Amino acid sequence: MQTNLFTNTNGAAATNASGNVLASGSETSTMFTKLLVAQIQNQDPLEPSDPSQFVAQLTQLSQTEALQKLSTLTSTNATVLQGMQALALGAQVGSEMSVATDQVSLTSGTPARGEFTLGSNSSVTTLVLTGVDGVEHKVNLGMRSAGAVPFALDPAALGLPTGNYKMRVETSTQENPPLDIVGRLNSVRLGSGGAIVLNVSNVGEVSPSAITAFNGKTTVASN
Repeated sequence: MQTNLFTNTNGAAATNASGNVLASGSETSTMFTKLLVAQIQNQDPLEPSDPSQFVAQLTQLSQTEALQKLSTLTSTNATVLQGMQALALGAQVGSEMSVATDQVSLTSGTPARGEFTLGSNSSVTTLVLTGVDGVEHKVNLGMRSAGAVPFALDPAALGLPTGNYKMRVETSTQENPPLDIVGRLNSVRLGSGGAIVLNVSNVGEVSPSAITAFNGKTTVASN
């Protein structure tokens, strides 16, 4: 099913786009030739046009057609690369990944894990969660040394209702480090305009550019 994304849909779209632009280029060339012939036939015999002007016009036409073909090739290559990226990410469905985000979705039963990196030691470190109702909930992480700071958010243990929250970090050094949330890649789809959209647990829908690490697929221990 995934190959249809690439070989059928994108390939056909790229071929159609290429054919349309090239056809347009041929029409432009034919029209230009007719205009050039008419210009030569109707020039003033007493003041003929400078031949160099015709050469310059032909050169401009050649450059225009070359740019049209280059634009078509660039668009086709982008479509191909996008299809390959969708297929590659589709193979990662079920894998854990880290996503750069300032939002987290808390569900009962499974704590959300994340991490941020401090540039210097912080004597007081607080993770602030803001719910959709605008109420802030502060999670005290205590004193933290410079470097990676992992954390886990269990809504039951913290007394938080399940739902979506915005996140930020407050430190004694006034740092504002970016946050990563670890989640499972649930699905990959093409959104409006052909953009790739990932659905990641504990986060929601994000673009591929938000991925900061692939952590591999989790294994289930057998009895």
